[in-house]
Amino acid sequence: MADFSMNANLLERALCKKCCEFTKQDLLNYCSNHNVEFVNFHYCGWEGKLKTLNFVINSKEHLDNILSAGERVDGSSLFPFIEAGRSDLYVIPKYRTAFINPFSEVPSLDLLCSFYDRDGKPYYNSPEYILRKAHKAFKETTGMEMYTMGELEYYVISDNEGLYSVPDQNGYHESAPFNKFTDYRTEAMRLIAKVGGKIKYGHSEVGNFEQDGVNYEQNEIEFLPVNIEEAADQLVLAKWIMRQLAYQWGVTITFAPKITAGKAGNGLHVHCQFIKDGHSMMVHEGQLSDECRKAIAGFMLAGTSLPAFGNPNPLSYLRLVPHQEAPTSLCWSISNRSALVRVPLGWTGNGNMSADCNPLEPKEDNDFSSKQTFEWRASDGCADIYLLMAALCAAARHGFEVSDALDVAANTSVELGVKIHDKNNNALASALEQLPDSCVAAAQELEKDRLIYTSKSVFSDNIVDYMLKYLRSFDDANLRASLKGNNAQTMALVNSNIHVG
Repeated sequence: MADFSMNANLLERALCKKCCEFTKQDLLNYCSNHNVEFVNFHYCGWEGKLKTLNFVINSKEHLDNILSAGERVDGSSLFPFIEAGRSDLYVIPKYRTAFINPFSEVPSLDLLCSFYDRDGKPYYNSPEYILRKAHKAFKETTGMEMYTMGELEYYVISDNEGLYSVPDQNGYHESAPFNKFTDYRTEAMRLIAKVGGKIKYGHSEVGNFEQDGVNYEQNEIEFLPVNIEEAADQLVLAKWIMRQLAYQWGVTITFAPKITAGKAGNGLHVHCQFIKDGHSMMVHEGQLSDECRKAIAGFMLAGTSLPAFGNPNPLSYLRLVPHQEAPTSLCWSISNRSALVRVPLGWTGNGNMSADCNPLEPKEDNDFSSKQTFEWRASDGCADIYLLMAALCAAARHGFEVSDALDVAANTSVELGVKIHDKNNNALASALEQLPDSCVAAAQELEKDRLIYTSKSVFSDNIVDYMLKYLRSFDDANLRASLKGNNAQTMALVNSNIHVG
């Protein structure tokens, strides 16, 4: 029997079972035994923020009805492409997502929901359902599951107290008191874990600066790889928790991709992993597997259109500029942070480092290669999490559908240690295809690659058409050039998007 004594998820610990095994009866029993008074439904609209519907429980029968039938909502107020005349949608709770609300003063059970139409079918243009379709198509094509994990970078904005300052842009892995919001970060991690988030670690990031009496401090919370649908759920919940906690602390946090010119921006890097029969398929005989290389090839083939999903805001393209750490060139590499796709260290070498570090420990024949991932580095916090994950899943699948995927992977790789933006490598940089520099350019690339996303009915044609219209509405083809040197206009754009995503 599994041991839940150290499980951070309070509901899993109480029910002594994994969340994927939760049933309606489990939730009814828990609410009855723990005097739960409220049930809260959560779901995301078009802009990606979590919405909430509150229920006060009147009886066990009432609770059963809520959990079974869900409730009606106005779809036209959640999705701009739904007409008011046919706007009703159902929201149906997903039992595996249930958690104990960490902020409520009275006992409350919260759940994430899926959208259904008037015929009782999943609403085909719901971002959450698009991801479900994308993963189903990936599994049918490859025989594998796709796992992902996100790196949530964010800035904490607070009054500058002038104590224990850190040199500008030198905050990486800094400790308290030089990192002022260590306690905020660890409390956020604790709460995210309580509601089911699988966290890898947290730390301070490079970005920190002072401006007009205000302190800007960058931090990051990184997750563990889980099923791509669960990964999206936990990122959405994490952003909700972090904003609520920041409000309680009296500070502002932002996931916006750029805060000001010349300072580190916030990315939302996504690590990918492929699982078959419970085993990682990333490494074969100490080298990256063909499966891994085919998926990377899919990312290379879709690389210029993926920003339509991962960077859907003009502010995104102030981060994706040459000669900084954010990627701008279509290539992949081992450990290279200037590449669009990076393959980080994966424990494929000696597994006895801990024994060497700790002489009292016996040497063991350890194989940690199951930890290997590869990382998509372009996306940022403006993205709708579900659409971004769905697009990455479709791109990875595309790599298994083309006959020359391994050749594509070989032809788009850059050697370890090569700095793409170094002036000595101008020839290399100019030979590589570049990412779009605006929402308008991203729309053009999406139109070109439309079939990657619409095949197998993952994205509908009308949702792609809406996204093209949405991206082009920013009319930002020349924005990056016009903002150069104009700090006032740059800050106006930043402030209007400070809570995006």
